[in-house]
Order: sequence, then structure tokens, then C-alpha cells
Amino acid sequence: MTTTDVDVAEELKETTEQATEKANAIVNYIQEHIPDIIAFSIKVVLCILVFLIGRLVIRLIGKLLARTLERAQVDVGVKQFACSFTKYGLYALLIFGIASSLGVDTVSVAALFASAGLGIGLALQGSLSNFAGGLLILLLKPFKVGDYIIEDSNHNEGTVKEIQLFYTKLHSVDNRTIVLPNGMLTNNSIINTSATNERQLDLRINVGYQEKIKDVKALLQEIVEAEPLIHGERPVNIFVDDLGDSSVVFGIRAWTDNSDYLPAKWRVLEEVKQRFDEKGITLAYPQLDVHISE
Repeated sequence: MTTTDVDVAEELKETTEQATEKANAIVNYIQEHIPDIIAFSIKVVLCILVFLIGRLVIRLIGKLLARTLERAQVDVGVKQFACSFTKYGLYALLIFGIASSLGVDTVSVAALFASAGLGIGLALQGSLSNFAGGLLILLLKPFKVGDYIIEDSNHNEGTVKEIQLFYTKLHSVDNRTIVLPNGMLTNNSIINTSATNERQLDLRINVGYQEKIKDVKALLQEIVEAEPLIHGERPVNIFVDDLGDSSVVFGIRAWTDNSDYLPAKWRVLEEVKQRFDEKGITLAYPQLDVHISE
């Protein structure tokens, strides 16, 4: 056997001895700490069971809270907000309790949560603004679930479907779901078209300068009074709103139910076009007359 073979054999022997020592150390450690490992494993299993049971309890509490708020006839938006806030709060308490049962120092955890909360708060200023906006919406009630609103910044509009912790969901007339941050809704102008049961129809009709004002006003008055969706007991105003560059602008103001606003608008405009065609009255459009002198 050469010297090289002897060196390799010795290295293999040393490596084997080291591995055996480490394996024996691990076995001895496990044997010495078997009671602790078993106790910790039992704690983990119990914590998993507690979490599963706690999740069921939280769901039950959420259902009971929702039923209680429904019986109290609380606003739907307040109910959604309260149920969501309660759910997340109970989950936080459940996780905190499980961590303390595993032997985690609650004081250290609380300090960790406080410092983490400060950092997260600085990083998520927009989300906190949305949360505060949700609280303001529920307290001041500029709108509620079921109202039709128009927001001023991006001109999104629709029926309020849900008011959540951070966002409000709208359902548009073309079957889209629009999700708007609560902070944006509280920091911008909002038009709530459902605030009252009635809404005023405000239309503008452009008519050529060659038409007689009295004849046009009489025909418009006749059209509006014949429309069944218009409230006959409320005053109807037909007036000249403006003398434009290429037309006389007539205005129509009448009252209708909030739910009938769009159908009434469409029907009146359609009837105006048909009756004007029958009477030979010209609906004006932008035009330019050019006069060339000799």
C-alpha cells in the first residue's frame, strides 16, 4: 500500500468517526429532550385545533352579528363594515393568543406589533386614509347602499353595492363592478342622485333661428304634458336658455320620479324629434355661413 492510499484511508476513517460522533450527539440530544419534543408537539397540535375551532367560532359570531344588525334595521353599509372589522379583530386576538400559548413573550410580541404597526402605518398611509374614509362615510352617511352616486374626479357612477373597510363597490348600468377607494370618495365631490325621491329633468333643445319661438314653446309644452312619467302636478318650465352662434337654445325643466329619470329623458327626446319632423321645425346643428363680397 502506498503512502497516498494510507492518507486517503485515514481521511475516510476520520470523516466516518466525525459523522458517527455527530449522529450520536443528535441521537443523545433527541433522547434527552424527548419529553420536551413531545410536549411541544402536543402544544402545536392543540394550537392547530384551537385555530380551527376559533375560526368556526369567529364565523358563528359574524353570522350572529349580521343577524342582530339586520333585526335592528341598521344600514347595510354599517352592517358590512362592522362585520368585516369584527372578523379581522377576532382573528388578530386568536393569533395573539396562540402565539402566547406557544411560549412567545407577549410583551415582546406587543412591542414588535407596535413598531411594525408604526412602520406599516407610514408605508400604508393611503390604506389608512381609505380606512378613515370608510368610517366617515358610515358616520356622516353622504350615501348608503342602494344609492346611485357619481364621483367627480373620474366621473365613475353606479349603484352602491358594498361599503367595505377600505373600498366601496359600485354596480354600473352596463353591469360592471367599480371599486373606489374610500379616501378618494371622502376627498372629492359626490353627486347622490338618490338623496330624494324626485329628480328634475333638465334638457336643452337647439332650434334654428328661422323658427318662431311661440310655436316651438307651445309644441314642447304639449310634448312634456303628454308624457306620463312627468309629474303633472309639478310646474313645467319651457324657456329660451341661450341665443347661440347657430341656434336658439330652448330649455325644458320638469319633475319625475328618481327611478323614471332616464326613461323619461329618452322618451321626451324621442318625441321631440318625431314631432319636430312632423311640424317641419328644424333642429339646428353647428354651421358656418360664409359671405363672399364681389
